[in-house]
Amino acid sequence: MAGDDLQIFAQRLLTSWHRYRIPIFFLAAVVSIVIWLSTRSHKRNTPLSDSLSPCQSEKQNQNDKAESCRVELSSKNDPAAAFFPNSDHSGSSIESQVRQAKQSANGPKRVHGSKPVKRGANNRTNPGELSRDINIQPMVFYVSLTGSTEAYAKSFCHRLQKATHALIENHSKTAILTPQLHDLSYIELDDYFITAPKPPDSAPNTRFFYCILIPTYNIDTMINTFLGHLDDTHNDFRIDTSSLSALAGYSVFGFGDREGWPSEEEGFCSQARDVDRWMAKLTGKKRAYPLGMADVKGGNTQTVLNDWCDGLSGIMFDLISSGGLGEGFPGSGDPIESDEEDIHDSEENDENGRSFRNKRKEEQIVDLEDIKFGVTDGKGTSADRQLLPIDFTTQSHPQASKPVSQPQLEMVPTSSPTFTALTKQGYTIVGSHSGVKICRWTKSALRGRGSCYKNSFYGIKSHLCMETTPSLSCSNKCVFCWRHGTNPVGTTWRWKVDPPDLIFDGVKAGHYKKIKMLRGVPGVRAERFAEAMRIRHCALSLVGEPIFYPHINEFLALLHNEHISSFLVCNAQHPDELAALHRVTQLYVSIDASNRDSLRKIDRPLHRDFWERFQRCLDILREKRYLQRTVYRLTLVKGFNVDEEAVGYADLVEKGLPCFVEVKGVTFCGTSTSASAGITMQNVPFYEEVVAFVVALNAELTRRGLGYGIAAEHKHSCCVLLASNRFYVNDRWHTRIDYDKFFTLLEKEKNNGISFRPEDYMRETDEWALWGNGGFDPNDTRVYTRGKNKAKLNAVLKASEQNATSVEG
Repeated sequence: MAGDDLQIFAQRLLTSWHRYRIPIFFLAAVVSIVIWLSTRSHKRNTPLSDSLSPCQSEKQNQNDKAESCRVELSSKNDPAAAFFPNSDHSGSSIESQVRQAKQSANGPKRVHGSKPVKRGANNRTNPGELSRDINIQPMVFYVSLTGSTEAYAKSFCHRLQKATHALIENHSKTAILTPQLHDLSYIELDDYFITAPKPPDSAPNTRFFYCILIPTYNIDTMINTFLGHLDDTHNDFRIDTSSLSALAGYSVFGFGDREGWPSEEEGFCSQARDVDRWMAKLTGKKRAYPLGMADVKGGNTQTVLNDWCDGLSGIMFDLISSGGLGEGFPGSGDPIESDEEDIHDSEENDENGRSFRNKRKEEQIVDLEDIKFGVTDGKGTSADRQLLPIDFTTQSHPQASKPVSQPQLEMVPTSSPTFTALTKQGYTIVGSHSGVKICRWTKSALRGRGSCYKNSFYGIKSHLCMETTPSLSCSNKCVFCWRHGTNPVGTTWRWKVDPPDLIFDGVKAGHYKKIKMLRGVPGVRAERFAEAMRIRHCALSLVGEPIFYPHINEFLALLHNEHISSFLVCNAQHPDELAALHRVTQLYVSIDASNRDSLRKIDRPLHRDFWERFQRCLDILREKRYLQRTVYRLTLVKGFNVDEEAVGYADLVEKGLPCFVEVKGVTFCGTSTSASAGITMQNVPFYEEVVAFVVALNAELTRRGLGYGIAAEHKHSCCVLLASNRFYVNDRWHTRIDYDKFFTLLEKEKNNGISFRPEDYMRETDEWALWGNGGFDPNDTRVYTRGKNKAKLNAVLKASEQNATSVEG
């Protein structure tokens, strides 16, 4: 019964809803409108307690408008000021700001502000913003071929230190540190010219200041590489365009010769000006002092340099006093004054205030209808439209503008300081980029005092070997290189190319000339002097990068045509050239480190992708291991690549699987004059240390089952040879080369296309050269000239003389 009543009630309720729903909706809408109107009327009738009097003057209204403009700018610059306008952000708390906002809720918001000071394009720090003392570390960089710029750089450092010390005597909390001197030929450019150096932990407030002293040459030198590095750094999308903006400042000084370049337009100090422009871009226009220039033949070079030094010392003092270069400082790189750094950034204004660049853009805007039906008057209007005359009967071929061809420069001109330095070191320069030199082992072999390790390992007598290179340029700046930074460097060939026959004839003539000069040296054997006049072997490993020469294959063919064996050494930085290389007697690859960091530290390569290039070269050697006799040359430098790197070298051997691995201690050739580069005698390992390294490397290769063993040694050269088991036949090592058979096989390959393997022209190693026998040729005489062994030699010679006398008697 109750269920029926509930059903009747629900039916009545539904009927009532259908009957009265429209009036209910209408009533609800009316109530909502009334509430909204009453609320709006209440807001309009609210009194403004702080409103302005209507009798204020027009001048006061204008001041309020200006003030409101400043408020808007301030609120944009500091959003907090818009919500808490009367608060002091540095001292008040959030609660006081909220309370102050509530108190002003009943009246209009009145904000007092000021126009913020515009900062420079390089975000220099204003003097008042620094609350801590800073130290300035001057960094002096230079390039010197003849030594004159180095001498100027040292005198500059000495004078700068004295001048800055006198200026800061009364400032105990700040200091200008002792300048650091760096030769750009020896340092790693990435460490200093990609990002600013990090301050030491002991002095976190240290800021660096770059002083760059640059001469100008009309030849390819390290300065070209430096400029290329700055260019690459600025245009690398992975690096900030102002990556050196953390520097305190920089300045450049150039040395030039007005006899050859009378004016700046004609090239006076052109390379210094280029460095100055690139540094302005990389530092965000932080030129601290104007570019200095001096004529090296003007007689006042030192005076000009001293004036420039005194100006820099004053700037550095201002830096530690104020903390920044300041806005509008002459030469400081202010945007208004230094937009000439890039011609594309310069803008000029006409009489109406519009920039010429914008004006030109406006002039170039053409209406779409004008493009089809007529031409404009140059101001954006389509007045005087005319139909464009078009000839459809002929086909138009726009004549391409021919680029102006500039003559390529010579790598080593005869008038260059590079030519003078290399000639002084004993090189004979051939053409414009090749050289030949007599090895000290050639002189030793002529006198019967022994040959180098190549005789022990491969059967090459040193007096029959010519050491040369078709390219004096290199892509590395190895710490143990004997060229002392005098050779040109580069990553691409950009010089004049000499034909291979000119180089071939020139190096032979230069070699024979130097051999003839030794005929009067005491102790030279007549039979060996006669043998030396017939070159049998060519070591393409003098200096530079032989494979860099564009016609290296043609040059090799000239050698082989005269039955001169070829031993080519590369530094594993040119994989494309290595892949295109033709047959050589033996192919070397310098393996100076087992990992990326060590390779960068030792070889100091110019290529940024040096490790990837290195790995590609090893892959190419693995592919050619049955076509070429491949050799890894490991140069051990104590303190660089000896300690705990045997496992890493084993990884590289496993990657390339060379036929042989030469492990040689570095030869000391004199230290660099730069304090941060070069090696000393402490970096030269003893022979026992080389042997220990070879034993450890051989054990690691054996553990991996790669099939290598210690085959031969030459103790005098501090060198040991590891060989693949491919050359271990009938329980004997066959590391030597049958040169006559090599040329026979080469002729068959050339004429009939019959290929051959390195094992096809191997020869058995002599007993005296095997591991454990020292490797000194018994046909030669070991000569001791110093130390305790000299007494032993004198005793042996005296005994032999007595025996000869007794036999004659």
